[in-house]
This record gives sequence, C-alpha cells and structure tokens, in this order.
Amino acid sequence: MGYEKEDSGRSESPHEESGVSHGSEPLEVRPLRSWKGYLWDTWELPRDQRWLLFKVDAFVLTFASIGYFLKNLDLNNVNNAYLSGMEEDMKMYGNQLVTSTSIYTVGYVIGQIPSNLLLTRVSPRWVIPTLEVGWGIATICTSTVKSYHALYGIRFLVGLFESGFYPGIHYLLGSWYTPQEIGKRAMIFWLAGSMGTLFSGFLQAAAYTNLNGVNGLAGWRWLFIIDGIITLPLALAGYIFFPNLPQDGRKTWWITQEEHVLSVKRMDAVHRAGKSPWTRAKVKRMFLSWHIYLLRTPSPSLLYIVWNNGYPQAGMGYWLKSFNATPAPVPGTSYTVPQINDYPLLTTGLFIIVSLTWGWLSDGPLRGARWPFIYAGAVITIVFCALLRQMPLYTNITGRMAVYWLSNIGLGAGPLILSWANEICTADTEERALVIVLANDLAYVVQAVAPNFVWKTTDFPAAKKGYLWCIILQVLSSELTQQHLDAMAKSLFTSAVVAGVLAHSVAASVTCSNEVVNAFSNPSFETGDATDWTAWVATATPSTMGNVLSGEASDGNYYL
Repeated sequence: MGYEKEDSGRSESPHEESGVSHGSEPLEVRPLRSWKGYLWDTWELPRDQRWLLFKVDAFVLTFASIGYFLKNLDLNNVNNAYLSGMEEDMKMYGNQLVTSTSIYTVGYVIGQIPSNLLLTRVSPRWVIPTLEVGWGIATICTSTVKSYHALYGIRFLVGLFESGFYPGIHYLLGSWYTPQEIGKRAMIFWLAGSMGTLFSGFLQAAAYTNLNGVNGLAGWRWLFIIDGIITLPLALAGYIFFPNLPQDGRKTWWITQEEHVLSVKRMDAVHRAGKSPWTRAKVKRMFLSWHIYLLRTPSPSLLYIVWNNGYPQAGMGYWLKSFNATPAPVPGTSYTVPQINDYPLLTTGLFIIVSLTWGWLSDGPLRGARWPFIYAGAVITIVFCALLRQMPLYTNITGRMAVYWLSNIGLGAGPLILSWANEICTADTEERALVIVLANDLAYVVQAVAPNFVWKTTDFPAAKKGYLWCIILQVLSSELTQQHLDAMAKSLFTSAVVAGVLAHSVAASVTCSNEVVNAFSNPSFETGDATDWTAWVATATPSTMGNVLSGEASDGNYYL
C-alpha cells in the first residue's frame, strides 16, 4: 500500500526513484518494486531513510517485541504452573483456572482505553515502561499466593498493568511506519508474544526440573519469580531508549534533528495526523463514526473482536495430562510434566512460520491487501476445529496430536486487521488510538465472558462446545470480511463516478478514508454518460467490478 503524487513532469533524482524525494518538498511514498524491497522494505529507500528506519527498528520494534515476549511469559505462566503442580497445591479442582483468566481479563479490559488515550497526551517513553514495571512486580508477587482467591487478586493487577501494552504498541507502530512497512512489523511484534508462549513451556519445564523444592518453593512458584525478574531490566531501559512520537515536536535523543524532520515528513506523506485537542465536536464525531459504531459495515473493530475470539484454546496440555488419570484411559500410556509442557510447543513454532509469511506477502506482493489472510485463516481454523471436535480422544493418539499441532496455523490475521485500522484512521491520531484500543478492549470483554461457557476447564480435553464456538465465529469473520469488501467496493466506485462527472474524466481523483488517491482506470468507464455510470455502480457486484475485490488502483497499490 502506498501513496504517490501526480506526475508533474519534472525529472526524478536517484533518491526519488528509490521511493522518497528530499528537500523542502513533501515526501512521496511509492509501492515496493523489487524482490529486495519485498524481502525488507528499507532496501528500496535512500540512505537517510534507511538509517532512520534502522534506528526505529532497533529501538522501537526490538523493545516492543521483547516486551511483548515477556508479557506473554507472564500471561501464560499460570497455565504452565497449573499443569505443573499448582492445581494440586492450591486445590484448584473446579473451574478456578478459567475464573482466574477471566479476572485477569477484567483488569485488562478496564485499563486499556485510559492507557491508550494517555499515549495521545503523554510520551510513550514514560507510559509503556511504567506499565512493564507494574506487571513485573505483580508477577513476582504471584509466587507468594496461598489460595486461588489470592491468585484472583494478583491476576487482576497483572491484567491491569499489561492492558495498555499491546494496543499502545500498535498505535506507536502506526505513528512511525508507512502502510508498506507496518504489516510485517506488526506481525513480528505479535509473533514475539507467541515466542513468549513457546518459551514459557520450556522455562516451566526447566524450573520444575532444576528448582522444584529449592528454598522450600515448588517449581511452579519459581516460574513466576523468574518471569517477573527478567521483565524489570527491560522496563528500566525503556525509560532511556523508548522514543517520543514523531509529530509531538520533541526530538528523541538518539535521532538527529534532520532525522526527526524526516520522520515527520514520512508521516505527512501518508496523511498520518499528529495530536490535536480533545474538543466536544471531536468526541461526538469519533463516537458516531463508522469505525467506532460496531453495527455498521465495514467495522475493523467488530472484525477484530470476532477474530480474537475465534481460535481454539490450548487444549493439547489438558489432553496429555488426561492420560495420567486414574483409571488410565489408555493403560500403559502416560506423560511426564516436562512432556506435557513441551509437546504443545510445536504448534507455536508452525504458527510463527505461517504468520511471518502472511505478513511479508501482505506488505509486499499483495501491496497492502489484508483480506486474503482473514479468509485463509478462517478456512484453516474451521477445518481443524471440526477435526478436533469429531475425532475420538484416545483411539488415534498420533493423528490427534498432529491435528493439535496444526490447529493454530491460521491465526495470523489479527495484526493485519489492526494495521488496516491504523491506515483507515490515518487522518486523526486520537481516533486512531481509540479505534485500536476499542477493538482490542471489546475483544477481551468477550474473552472474559465466553470461556466460562464454551471453554470450561472441566470440559477439557474434549471441549466440543469450544470448537463449535470457533467454527461459528470463523464463519462470521468471513461474512464480515465479505461485507467489508462489498461496502468498500461500492464506496470507492461511487466516489469515482461522482468525481468523474465533476471533472468530465475517468482519471479524476477519488477521496477515500480521508486521503486522496488516484481514481481507478476501469475500461467500463471509457464510454457512456453519468447516468450509465451511476446505474452500473448501483447494479454491479464485486465479481463484475474488475479489480475492485483486490482494490488495485492506478498507482499499483491496494486499498482494501
């Protein structure tokens, strides 16, 4: 996805050919054109931009990814601890684990909106690291709980402090990166969290094997201590290295004045607005906007909510542990605690590989198109959830294990949905912050309630209601995506017709999502008057609109 000015007939410098013009004129961000650019976009940029993005990647993307890795360690350690002795030590034989997760989610929901809106007024340099300090200390305190009631209180605090990190980083990525750069970086950031999930199993296995009983503490308690301790140094480093936003007017110490100006020009080139006052008119407009109003189509918030709740819970560990029950469901087959923690990790490894591929394809060859991966993920998830729901639990152990490993490979659309939200709300930074956090926040509202009905701990390892829930939501996400494509197609072509009538030319500009892009060059518009065009748009379906489903505009980019 990119933005390009009309050709004025002037000659272009080598820097301009690589994507960005310099001097006093605004920058021009153009689509990637070479395999090197598809592999990593900065290779097509001039030297000054390449060096700026190297710094931003090093300080912003690296810090964000490590932070999200640690956040997911602290999120998933309860599940690993539960499978490694906490259930027995704290007598959590009912639905207490799911309840603790729901209470964590309540804290997460309460804290998200204030945290993200605070980022529009206070530098991320102070907000994000402070959140990390809070959840690091709370995680360490989890090692001291003596009852599941105390666990509930601590998990609420962990959720409250962790709440602002994920949506805040997505807002920050949208404040530094252009549309042809943000998709893959959002995917890297998100998958760092999956690496945290992956590593949490290894860490719990190591803690159980090497620290169980040391200083009178169970191995699962050591996991919380270790997770909390390794979080704090990164938080302290964040106070030093995390940047201000480009358009805040305050230069970050590790970039030069020229690079600061360049970072502002890059955002101006894609019409990414800086902060503006919170007025009554702004608040009214934002809450009546179609981006916020969930019952209108298209709605990135509603799509993200459905996606976020439409994937299967981690059921493989429960299934492996069920072999150790008395009486044994399969005599002679049992699994150790390290095996129960380690075997499910291949699921995360496969998922990371597939999701990275999706991020690169979306930013590169597909030029910003996000929707193909929503469809692909839905189909994959429906197939494997149906298999897990119908397969016998114990008659084909190898086959069911393989299905568990493959069941989550279709879940890579989430960061691309939030990247799209960054793009369509580009003209108002407060609205952009609110749209992103509402999508994530309301997704967690559903997540706080639904597991108590469809993912009950006592329903595992079969969990048939949960897998049916996933199938229903994935069908709904496909329908919402199709509605989005239809609505955007009609909107874009209707705008093209109006602009064409006014300018007596099909090459007129079209206003879309508060930015000016080149109108579509469509053979259907070469003849006929305005009445014919309007009738064509009113009756056409996406399949007859030429390039409308891919959203390919005359600048070679995609806007759907």
